[in-house]
Amino acid sequence: MTGARLGALALLVPDYDAAIFFFVTVMGFRLTADIDQGHKRWVTVEPPGGGVALVLARAEGPQQVAAIGKQAGGRVFLFLETDDFARDHARMTAAGIVFEEEPRHESYGTVAVWRDPFGNRWDLIARR
Repeated sequence: MTGARLGALALLVPDYDAAIFFFVTVMGFRLTADIDQGHKRWVTVEPPGGGVALVLARAEGPQQVAAIGKQAGGRVFLFLETDDFARDHARMTAAGIVFEEEPRHESYGTVAVWRDPFGNRWDLIARR
């Protein structure tokens, strides 16, 4: 496949507006689309430094609702890269985000695991 790239990733959320508030207001992502499609909305956000967009997909039905926060079976699911770990870790902590661990230094960089309000586990990571 020549020229292929991963453009977006669907993230199940319980409510569009709560997810937009978290990602845009708390995390500083850009809202890149919010299109009413009648029975649902097409909502995308992107990190301030670019990269893969998240499609905020409101869960519908018991199976999808049960999967919110568990899309990766309890593993870290998303990796938010930063060019300044200390700055972003402090900003996120001040915004009320709870990290599961203290920052640790690995051969690939500095990393700490945190959860979004919907239960998804993320790495905040600054690569070496």
